[in-house]
Amino acid sequence: MSGNKEAVILMGHGSRVPDAGQGMEKVARTLKETGFCGIVEVCYMERQGPRFDEALAKCVAAGAMRVVLIPYFLHRGLHTRVDIPNMMRHEADKYPDVTVIFGTNLGYDDLLLQLVKKRIGESRQLSDVRKVEPLDREKYPLPPEAQVFVTMSQEEAAEYKEKHGDHCHHHHHGH
Repeated sequence: MSGNKEAVILMGHGSRVPDAGQGMEKVARTLKETGFCGIVEVCYMERQGPRFDEALAKCVAAGAMRVVLIPYFLHRGLHTRVDIPNMMRHEADKYPDVTVIFGTNLGYDDLLLQLVKKRIGESRQLSDVRKVEPLDREKYPLPPEAQVFVTMSQEEAAEYKEKHGDHCHHHHHGH
């Protein structure tokens, strides 16, 4: 069985709010604690870590020969169609003996419909938005070490590369 050892990585978008990913992290813990998956890691596309390269390295170090990444995204936008698969291909090249699979995003499911109905029911008791004081955005500054995934045109990429060198393979940089 060790030759077929599988790992799962849940990938969220990332946020400057420190506990924004706690729901996804709880799902990952539950997958592991219930024995549904032996090796489970989480990672984020941008801002907070861990990043995909770190999560993949941990899975391989734990003996995984097959790694399935589940994008914790509802919609199939550019990140799930282009950015994540490209990032994964780059990292997968470091582990030629490990099968790295880009799994299916959360998308539509009848279970999601039930969850939306549940949230509607829960929300009916909440106050009018004009009576709710929003949090101050400044309370959540972007940490200096945080990376942001930036999509840019070929021309912008060439200009950035000329100014800053070729050390950023995925066009990540701090803001």
